[in-house]
Amino acid sequence: MRRLLQAGAFALALAALPLSGCGGGAEANVGGEAAAKPSSSCPDKAGWQELADRIGAPVYCPAWLPAPLTPELNGEWHSTDSVKRDQSYLMGFIWFEPGSGEVHVNLRGYPGSTAIPDCDGRPCFNDPQGTKKVGDLEVQRYSVNRGADTWHLLYAWEREGSLYTVSQHVVPDLGLTYEKVAANLDRIVRGLQLIEPTGA
Repeated sequence: MRRLLQAGAFALALAALPLSGCGGGAEANVGGEAAAKPSSSCPDKAGWQELADRIGAPVYCPAWLPAPLTPELNGEWHSTDSVKRDQSYLMGFIWFEPGSGEVHVNLRGYPGSTAIPDCDGRPCFNDPQGTKKVGDLEVQRYSVNRGADTWHLLYAWEREGSLYTVSQHVVPDLGLTYEKVAANLDRIVRGLQLIEPTGA
């Protein structure tokens, strides 16, 4: 019951967000600052190029992640490297401190499929909160997510028959409110660089 109430509160808070997704407030010690102009340069192009070649499909490299995370694959904060038989991937980045919380961002891709994946008979991404334009991408916001994206706000978009997502864990105790996470995701999406597989 508590989980359902929390999920409902999450959805209501997201529905109240302005379409711009920009949050205010001072920069927290962790979680990132969303006011600066985003870069569109991939800081680990070699690593993300290796991923694109590994799955034989384009991937999106983030130019920025909320502090203290950085988007280097095999870097200090790279916590999850999962590629399935269908070539769908999950790249996770996390900072965690016991008793404090976590800064957790996931990037996913589903080459050749735009279907929302299944999590034990239920959609992994649920409770859509509407679409909005962020940079060059039209993203759909999902407020109730499962698996590695539980308690995350998630943005999803399609490109040439493939689904991509980015999500961040909402942790109000760290200053990572719904509004702050939405602003962070806006900044991440604006700075994404598409990396094509070699020879594409």
